[in-house]
Amino acid sequence: MPATPAWPPKSAPRLFVEDELGEGRTFALDGNRAHYLGKVMRVSEGDTVILCDDVTGEWAARVAQVDKRRVDVTVVERLREREAVPDLWLCPALLKKDRFDLVLEKATELGVAAIRPVVTRRCVADKLNPERAATIVTEAAEQCARTALPQVAGPVKLDALLADWPAERALFFADEEGGEDAASAFARHGAPAAILTGPEGGFDDAERAAIRALPQATPITLGPRILRGETATIAAISIWMAQAGDWSPVSGGEE
Repeated sequence: MPATPAWPPKSAPRLFVEDELGEGRTFALDGNRAHYLGKVMRVSEGDTVILCDDVTGEWAARVAQVDKRRVDVTVVERLREREAVPDLWLCPALLKKDRFDLVLEKATELGVAAIRPVVTRRCVADKLNPERAATIVTEAAEQCARTALPQVAGPVKLDALLADWPAERALFFADEEGGEDAASAFARHGAPAAILTGPEGGFDDAERAAIRALPQATPITLGPRILRGETATIAAISIWMAQAGDWSPVSGGEE
């Protein structure tokens, strides 16, 4: 007797949608989503699609109809609730476009709750395309089978970020001039927390002094080598997840 095929199939395409999902609801997917499903994945009537809405979780849906410019789907059942997200913000200084794209992608994969870009004096960029950023984090979440998206804020200047800093949230900043061992600091403070990383040229003396003056701020070191901005973000998030987040046996706080 042949084995029953797994359902939903692991090869089923995965997409985030803006509308809240629910059993029996129908959706018309158009634009880029329709192109991806119809032209790239070549779905047909009866195929399975996995949908996420960043609110209720992950759902299996059946393709009801495929047209040139739209794909109609019907939601069948919920597979998973929205994942718990450790309460970690990433506050990265803006970098060159391709490098900051990498920061957005890897921060999403690693599971940060929010990304709050920062403009410092040595930044080579001071703007972020919100549509491009949203596309990058959404595609990263889809590829990694995540059920939650990080909140991506618009860039703010460093002094504005510090002025409005929440009293209860620890701020760890990667200081190339040295600081506390990152793993020890993360384990001691836990969540809620945030990681601040600098631009290609690092923080200047005035910025470093302003950050250190913040009561919630702790300078940290990421080892004996000077890291690029994108490498520092990936390293710092990974260490935090291992010490205080959901890589640790003792999980950090949820979003």
